Amino acid sequence: MIELLIFHLHIVGAIYAFTKNWQSRDLKYGVLGVLVIGLFFAIGWALTGTIARLIMPYEWNTIYFSQDTLSLVLLLIPEIIFFNLFFLKDKSKA
Repeated sequence: MIELLIFHLHIVGAIYAFTKNWQSRDLKYGVLGVLVIGLFFAIGWALTGTIARLIMPYEWNTIYFSQDTLSLVLLLIPEIIFFNLFFLKDKSKA
């Protein structure tokens, strides 16, 4: 269930990034924003999956929290920082 919540957060974030870039710039920048988020997610999940398997033994997996859940939670931390820097901060004020 936690994985589903995290995936939904990614979908909402991608829609927000697309809409913000599309309205402020152009359609291609909206698509580019979604692709950057997807690339960051794919590479980050590959890296945090390896870290999660080193931290959490397979025997500790439950129906609610597994190694994949841990890797997604570990990935959420740098993704929040990335999303805040590139999509939420207003660059016109600076």
